[in-house]
Amino acid sequence: MKYMHKLPDADELLEMYQLTPEQKDARETKIKEVQKILTGRDNRKILLIGPCSADREDAVVEYMLRLARLQEIVSDRFVIIPRVYTSKPRTNGMGYKGLIHNPESANEDDLMDGVIATRKMHLHVIQQTGFYCVDEMLYPESIYYILDLLAYAAVGARSVEDQAHRMTASGLQIPVGMKNPMSGDTTSLLNAISAAQHSHSMMYRGWDVRTEGNPYAHAIFRGFVNNNGKACPNYHYEDLCEFHDKYQEFNLKNMALIIDCNHSNSGKRYAEQVRIAKEVCNICKVYKDINRLVKGLMIESYIEDGNQLPGSGVYGKSITDGCLGWEKTQELILELSDNNF
Repeated sequence: MKYMHKLPDADELLEMYQLTPEQKDARETKIKEVQKILTGRDNRKILLIGPCSADREDAVVEYMLRLARLQEIVSDRFVIIPRVYTSKPRTNGMGYKGLIHNPESANEDDLMDGVIATRKMHLHVIQQTGFYCVDEMLYPESIYYILDLLAYAAVGARSVEDQAHRMTASGLQIPVGMKNPMSGDTTSLLNAISAAQHSHSMMYRGWDVRTEGNPYAHAIFRGFVNNNGKACPNYHYEDLCEFHDKYQEFNLKNMALIIDCNHSNSGKRYAEQVRIAKEVCNICKVYKDINRLVKGLMIESYIEDGNQLPGSGVYGKSITDGCLGWEKTQELILELSDNNF
């Protein structure tokens, strides 16, 4: 292991790129909105929506401005939390690892500039759109660079069984969605939520810290991969009924589930997200217990349909997983709103 650069001190970056007092208050208001949905005190649904990866700031901000206008139209049905994912897990360790690694989408990693670019992108989205976003906690320590800017954090399928991620989630004061592991094991997922909801002593950023437990840790279903490498969905009625009963057995706080419409649920066929979202909506309309369990959807969406290789240069098109383009996204959200999802 070779030590390359000492990264910027997180506290210094927080001091350099700050929220105004008004923005801090607005963030707290948004967090409370999300908490009310997770506890069932607000019947609206959460939409975690945006690019698979936030690769370039100009396109991300333009997308978020469109999303902000749409939020005004559907505010009685949905609370939108945009995806600004700046850290990307890679199955085999190769490929684009997100803005935090590649701030210029270059081949060479540059974590020094990446942590600064990550904070600046989140801050600029707030300044220009008023959105407080979700990012993935790929590295437990890197979340501290942006934690005060987020309204929500996600723990991915490859990380959810890791003790450090579980305990760090228990110390966050924002809602945390925890994805089912790649195997689809729901017992492991519920154990992760239980760990996140309890307090712990742990090592973090060179300190002996005590977490308080996060009562707003909850589940995200993203499908899974079977022993033959085949993508298997877990958003159907039977999956949701089984999970509802199992969730109750664990006696966790604030039973809640978000359905990820892409990844293994769609077999990474991004256009299938429309059908999946509508199916989940119909299930929730018919079955009250499932409606109380399902608190919203995650949708991968960007300006242009599909995806491209890094460096291809198509503005607003994903350089990781394929995303639903803006026109289809807007049509879908308006239809879900009209159908009282």
